Amino acid sequence: MTVNATPVKPPKPLFSNVSPAVPSPCISICRLDEDKVCTGCQRHVEDIREWRAATDERRREIVRQADQRRSATSDRL
Repeated sequence: MTVNATPVKPPKPLFSNVSPAVPSPCISICRLDEDKVCTGCQRHVEDIREWRAATDERRREIVRQADQRRSATSDRL
């Protein structure tokens, strides 16, 4: 008698949004403005979506852009 054993697939790798090199700028105030930029962390919605799979280099660029948005916003106040 032959038993058809289904091979066990290894688990899919989990992407982590936690990088010791580049911590997430999220401050848990998650609201998008009319330009689709989060009012809490100042990341664009597409940057937020990309964050989990982004390289550390790309994450640094996202953080730089968010910092620039934050500075521009505080200059207007």
